[in-house]
This record gives sequence, structure tokens and C-alpha cells, in this order.
Amino acid sequence: MKRFLNSLRASVTLLLILTLLLGGIYPLVIMGVAQTFFTHRANGSLIERGDKIIGSSLLGQEFSSPKYFWGRLSATMPPYNPAASTGSNFNPANPKLLQAADVHIAALQKADPGNKSLIPVDLVTASASGVDPHISVASMLYQLPRVARARGMTEDAVKALAVKATEMPFLEILGEPYVNVVRLNLSLDEAKAGTNPNGK
Repeated sequence: MKRFLNSLRASVTLLLILTLLLGGIYPLVIMGVAQTFFTHRANGSLIERGDKIIGSSLLGQEFSSPKYFWGRLSATMPPYNPAASTGSNFNPANPKLLQAADVHIAALQKADPGNKSLIPVDLVTASASGVDPHISVASMLYQLPRVARARGMTEDAVKALAVKATEMPFLEILGEPYVNVVRLNLSLDEAKAGTNPNGK
């Protein structure tokens, strides 16, 4: 009985110590470091204009106007809902994947009928998270003529803004560069005032 009580006491003591360390002190230290050195990222990489929060550079938004770059498709309901992050989960052999891709291919061709370039796959398939704010550089280049024409801007001017919204992969070697659609569309609005930063 004495051995059992000693073991119980040691177990409870260890539980309390670990709870204090890992459930209290450690999270507070990490939060303090994050808020001190990575404040913007720790608070959600929010995009603010004046006193208004208009989004996050980590979360995609729905853009439907031809004067905006369109992002990855979203399988969440409503689109780009971070509370319901999910992909379509369609495998390559699922006919629904091809049917959905055909619908989006038709929409892209209708929006820019003169564009005969190959449509990048990330423009017609949903991202795994459903809230991805990025597209490939190829997807940006495919949409570039349409956006420039709709805004009355030169393609070089739009491309210059796209370059600024391009992010490099980790260590610049793991993966390919990608373009942040939310940041790019916002910079387009700022370059030509009078448009809606939410893309509606």
C-alpha cells in the first residue's frame, strides 16, 4: 500500500509539473516570443487599410470580376471559409473532377476568348485547404492579358505588381515561386483607385 501511495504521489506530482510547464509556461513563452519578434504573423498576417481589416495574406478570397486575378478554386461552403477548410477530395479517376474542371475551363475561356494559351491545372482544381491564397506564376501569366485589358493598364505594369506579390519557396529551393492573389489584387486596386478591394 505504501508503495502504491508513493507511486501515486509521484505520478500526480509529475502530472502537475508537466501541466504547469507544457500547459502554462511553455505556451506563454512561445506567445511572448511570437508577439515580440513576429507580431504580424502571430496575429494572422492581417491586411489592414486604415482602421479596417480587409483580409489576411494567408487566406484566399473570392474574386469574380475580370479585372481581378482569380485564385485557386475553393471547395468550402461558402468559398474560402477558414472555419470549414477542406478540399474536394476528388481523386484523378473521379469523373466529377473532370466535370468540374470542364466547367471552370469554359468560364476561363469565356472571360478571355482570345487567349489560346494552355490553362494551368491549378486554375481548374481546388486546393487541399480550400482557402489557398496562392496561384502559380503560370496561372498569373495566363490571366495577365485579361486583367490588364479590363483595367486599361499595360501588361508590363500589371506584371510589375505581380512580381512584388510573388513569394519564394522555403530556402528558395523547395518548390516553385507562387503569387499571392489577395496581395496582388489589392495592389492593383491601390494602383488604380476607385475599385473594390474585396473583388465583388
